[in-house]
Amino acid sequence: MAAGHPADEPAATGDRTAHDRAAQHPEGDEHTAGGCLTGAYRPLGEEGSAREQRPAQESTVPSVRVPERRGPEAVGPASGSASGADRPLLHGTPGTAGVAESGSPDAIRVRRTLAEVGPVADKVTSYFYALLFTRHPDLRSLFPAAMDAQRDRLLKALLTAADHMDDAEVLKEYLQHLGRGHRKYGTEASHYPAVGEALIGALSRYATTTWDDETEAAWVRTYTTISQIMIDAAAENERHAPAWWHAEVVSHDLRTPDIAVVTVRPDQPYPFLAGQYTSLETPWWPRVWRHYSFASAPRSDGLLSFHVKAVPAGWVSNALVHHARPGDVLRLGPPAGSMTVDHSTDNGLLCLGGGTGIAPIKALVEDVAEHGERRPVEVFYGARTDHDLYDIDTMLRLQQSHPWLEVRAIIDGKAQLPDVVREYGPWNEYDAYLSGPPGMIRSSVDALRGIGVPYERIRHDSLDELVAVKS
Repeated sequence: MAAGHPADEPAATGDRTAHDRAAQHPEGDEHTAGGCLTGAYRPLGEEGSAREQRPAQESTVPSVRVPERRGPEAVGPASGSASGADRPLLHGTPGTAGVAESGSPDAIRVRRTLAEVGPVADKVTSYFYALLFTRHPDLRSLFPAAMDAQRDRLLKALLTAADHMDDAEVLKEYLQHLGRGHRKYGTEASHYPAVGEALIGALSRYATTTWDDETEAAWVRTYTTISQIMIDAAAENERHAPAWWHAEVVSHDLRTPDIAVVTVRPDQPYPFLAGQYTSLETPWWPRVWRHYSFASAPRSDGLLSFHVKAVPAGWVSNALVHHARPGDVLRLGPPAGSMTVDHSTDNGLLCLGGGTGIAPIKALVEDVAEHGERRPVEVFYGARTDHDLYDIDTMLRLQQSHPWLEVRAIIDGKAQLPDVVREYGPWNEYDAYLSGPPGMIRSSVDALRGIGVPYERIRHDSLDELVAVKS
């Protein structure tokens, strides 16, 4: 959700990595960490105004004022429409017969609502934004001008979080990351009630069968919990980190006609861990942020490198690949992601990188080397064609330098990455690290689980797949 993380381009991106997505956004070239509140929608205050420098507000979220029900003619439809690929992945099926009745009472009511509104996701999305922008027109300018490709991202992220409120461990870390990341957009505590109001209004209009006073109260409590975690995380983060960093491009290496390695120098120290990713804004598309993974472990000279694949119609990725040059200044958000090496164990590393997903895998290898460890590291580098193995020479040089490292290239058509991984092993004493297109991550997780690798030893930064695997 980095080499290209959660996204800035259309969804038809077979070579997009999990970090290439932050969660695979329809308009995007970014990750992982997937479908996330910050990356999954155009957050409030993405413009580079001085307002972004305001301190995070350490306050409690006011109670959400539930709007009275009003017909769509009262507010008008939101502009733009989501394609099938871009629709929010509202969970459930028509009706509520198949809804799981396990979990807390609030979680059960939330899931019933999601099951009912799933078939009318487009209408819920349009009504949500109509309410938000009609009742709070000052917020419209904080979103990108082009809402057609991004309009469902905020609602999808909210509903995804709400649907998994009982998974406290995963969700708390996820929401704290989002809260910290929202600082760069200038998001304030006062914005959250407006979004919650629109959310309750849209759900109450379309969940006509399941909506009642108890369900409304459950949603208010759920949204209040979500937003408070984010606000608290932002306030804590402000004590020791800036909202963003300026970073000057110092080199631009075009590896293929559509893949570039972009190296930048931040204007102040930028602490991060190998395997993490960041959000990035270019001067050509202000207020449009995308996620990219760091392509190396932290360097002594402080430089940061990213692998960027230009995705068709991708604003940010095409700007970085085809227009960025040394001297251009980008903006970086805070580092994020949990796909990092656990140096407290002697377990080997099983690393699967697809396309530009090899970027964070390379960083992990460098991290192991710099710690002086001789843990076995097995890298499977997947690509569509030989031509797409743009960083294979670098990986082979690392293999020559480190006898504990084994690198294998896997070409689509000749073999499938999950199938090849099954043939090797066993992987009983390995931790798995996955970075690549969402489909690759899903199939790889299934393959690893099928041969006995436990979920807790499979790491990647994609909430959607995290949820799917655990459910």
